[in-house]
Amino acid sequence: MELFTQVRIPFPPERVFAACRDDVAELVPYLPGIRSIEVTSRTDRGALVDLVVDWCSGADVPAFVRAVLGSALFTWTDYSTWDASALAVDWRTEARALGGAMRCGARDVFLEDGSGKTLIEARGAIEIDPRKIPGVPAVFGASVGRALEKYLVANTSTSLTAMARAMSEHLAKKWPASLAAV
Repeated sequence: MELFTQVRIPFPPERVFAACRDDVAELVPYLPGIRSIEVTSRTDRGALVDLVVDWCSGADVPAFVRAVLGSALFTWTDYSTWDASALAVDWRTEARALGGAMRCGARDVFLEDGSGKTLIEARGAIEIDPRKIPGVPAVFGASVGRALEKYLVANTSTSLTAMARAMSEHLAKKWPASLAAV
């Protein structure tokens, strides 16, 4: 299923791009549902930077519920390649709860959106292979897979909007308004 989202951030594209790449772990205070963000690997290759980031959500879920459901439901890993020359990032996500059933990836482009503002366009896809969903009978697989794709596309779009809001707050603190367009 196609994923397409646009978000706006009131700071210049180069600054937003660099902060999204370099400051992602600092966004936890701005994302109430996220318990932790950990950059586990970073490789700089000139204009390209490869990142591996582990996410843990469920901060808004009671601890006993997380214990019953297991940690896999609330964790995922993002693999990304950031290209400073194109102001773009190619990423893919692996969700532990779905094992190999999900393929999720996109390309985000950081575009000028008026003076000193950024439009981030994310284009990609989320695909579920219903044969790989644990515990789902084959007869229900296709409908469960489609429903899960639809839910994940909507949730990913909502999450990207929340990330933009969090990044805007982070940048506003990091650079006062008088310095935003510098």
